[in-house]
Amino acid sequence: MPDAADESKPQAIETARRVIRDASSVAVLTGAGISTDSGIPDFRGPNGVWTRNPEAEKRSTIQHYLADPQVRRDAWQIRLESDMFTASPNDGHRALVELERSGRLHTLVTQNIDGLHVIAGSSPDNVVEIHGTVHRWECVDCGARGPMQEALDRVRAGDPDPSCPICGGIMKSATIMFGQSLVAADLLRAEIAATQADVLLAVGTSLMVYPIAGMVQVALEAGRSVVIVNAQSTPFDSQATVVVQGSASAVLPAIL
Repeated sequence: MPDAADESKPQAIETARRVIRDASSVAVLTGAGISTDSGIPDFRGPNGVWTRNPEAEKRSTIQHYLADPQVRRDAWQIRLESDMFTASPNDGHRALVELERSGRLHTLVTQNIDGLHVIAGSSPDNVVEIHGTVHRWECVDCGARGPMQEALDRVRAGDPDPSCPICGGIMKSATIMFGQSLVAADLLRAEIAATQADVLLAVGTSLMVYPIAGMVQVALEAGRSVVIVNAQSTPFDSQATVVVQGSASAVLPAIL
């Protein structure tokens, strides 16, 4: 396996292109880095939301969200202003759509909650939103769900902490917060993809959030090739088949 860190960027791009071209199936794992070029800030990068304001992480922690009405009110105001509802897919998202249309995409697992893969044209059947979606609300008490815009309209109308219209329980976005378990069926799909596909392509993810970062280790243990595309280094760079450092919107069209 080549030492990815020793390759210059043009060489790395060519190696990544060859590895993916020779694969009959490709599993993809994406993180916040694929959406930064769409204007959505990441969380853990040098200028990430949580890097600049560690207190903001409370809004994504279920215990704080349930216990503190002010945290919920702040969260709803942030949702009103979120770039996720106005952002458009970029060339990185579109390159993955083309990979799917070529018939070689096994599964696209995303840590993102912005829905941009599906908006770009990826089939919802092939996309696993491992952390949920910001485009729907859910009730933590009865499990009811609905379009997020319905909840945001209530906030705009003066309800700072809207309750479930079905049971009166606490509402949140249909995302997996810290302190909540991921969906077991989604984790199983991710593991199957990592073991069955010839190549795992990890894009725009720090590979530090578990258990989903474990997809890389699973793929390596299964003897699969691993291609990493990210702006910063990751803990798996030394084990990857090839690493291309750069923005996903520029690199993905070049290697796909």
